[in-house]
Amino acid sequence: MKNFFYKIGAAAFLSSSILLAGCDPEFEDDRTLSAGSLDLTKYVAVGNSLTAGYQDNGLSLEGQLNSYPNILANQFSYVGGGEFTQPLFSLEQRNGSGYLRLTGFTSTGSPITSTVTTQLAVRGMGADGKTPLLTKYTGGINNYGVPGIRVSDIKIQGYGLNNPQGFNPFFERIQPDNSFQTYLERVSTSAPTFFSLWLGNNDVLGYATAGAFASFITPTADFEANYTEMVNALAANNTEGIVATIPDVRAVPFFTTVGPTFKASLPAAVPAVVVLTKNTPTRKVVPKSDIKDANGGTTLFTLTAAPYLPLVGTATGKYWRDLARSQSPSNPNVALVQYLTAFQIDTTKMFGLSGENPFPSALVLDADEQAEIATATTAFNNIIKAQAASKNLAVFDAYAFFNGIQSGFMLNGVAYSPAFITGNLFSLDGVHPTQRGYAIIANEMIRAINAKYGSTIPTVDVTQFRAVLIP
Repeated sequence: MKNFFYKIGAAAFLSSSILLAGCDPEFEDDRTLSAGSLDLTKYVAVGNSLTAGYQDNGLSLEGQLNSYPNILANQFSYVGGGEFTQPLFSLEQRNGSGYLRLTGFTSTGSPITSTVTTQLAVRGMGADGKTPLLTKYTGGINNYGVPGIRVSDIKIQGYGLNNPQGFNPFFERIQPDNSFQTYLERVSTSAPTFFSLWLGNNDVLGYATAGAFASFITPTADFEANYTEMVNALAANNTEGIVATIPDVRAVPFFTTVGPTFKASLPAAVPAVVVLTKNTPTRKVVPKSDIKDANGGTTLFTLTAAPYLPLVGTATGKYWRDLARSQSPSNPNVALVQYLTAFQIDTTKMFGLSGENPFPSALVLDADEQAEIATATTAFNNIIKAQAASKNLAVFDAYAFFNGIQSGFMLNGVAYSPAFITGNLFSLDGVHPTQRGYAIIANEMIRAINAKYGSTIPTVDVTQFRAVLIP
């Protein structure tokens, strides 16, 4: 399942982006602003990459400053909200983990992206030899957004410990050295007077974006037990807050962008493609009519499939060579032989049209795999809603919201849709929102909070936040 600073100087960045100080609230009526029953003295945000402000396949200072929790905190300040502190990257290391930026388009209109590799907040390589260590942050924190974290991870000791078995570098960054503290333990000491909780996406997302070929879906019982513990910790002493459900991952540009174009490009003489399934080395024939587009079909192709779709019908092993280089950079030739042997691949055969050289499963999500994901998402969302009801919390139904905007909508004269790049909502990774998308999410949360708690917190003018930058 990344362009902004190269054209502006530090002074311009500081004046236009820091702390959202120039963002005026939108007053939807003449009511006096009020927190209602809420105590917003200490707002704490708990979640994953969405909460951290991740976009364009990375986390940067600009993304952090335009995260939905920071937008919420700014709006809370109009009704007595307190200071909101995030683990920000420094201005000198503003590009954080690195991210994608749009550099242009091909002659056929396909986007060209490159990875930003300067001014990173990387201090070295982890003990596992493959995970970059990010520059430590040791100050106070109100935003506990940790990219990559799952509900199934919140009780793992050493999840943020630099160790040879692997770890989450975004959690390691905010942890004391040699700490075995779990994410749940860290959050449990935060003592909020109001909280937001948006966890659970990664418990299905990683499996989905890997074409159901890698990762796993969290068992429902484990999700329920861990999520319940998290809600209990945050809502102790009757603390009020808002939780968010898990969006339908099948509705994001990562899965809806390249399939229709690929389907239209297949000549009439090609009635189907052959794909490798997750039950290696089984092959599956996918009729062209079953590739999903506006007219029907079910099979989805991932955004990461884009470089390989034009190669269908040629004798090539490019995907497997690329995989070998990425997974075993020190010895890619040995890894390549292992892959070809394990998956019974003959790269002299026609890629995607032959059982000997099928399209990789990691780049395809078929109907059976989608059914698994849909079942788990529904179960997880039912758990989230039940926990919210048990603690009388507000709910932002992200699943209903994102499914409800598939045909697009207009807001202040601007068109929005889930279309890749041009839809204004999703960033270049096809999964995470743009800054404007995060602002729209923040407004939806504010409306849910106001409805639940009788507050009149103002929404924000989303036009003050950017979408994808077109070079």
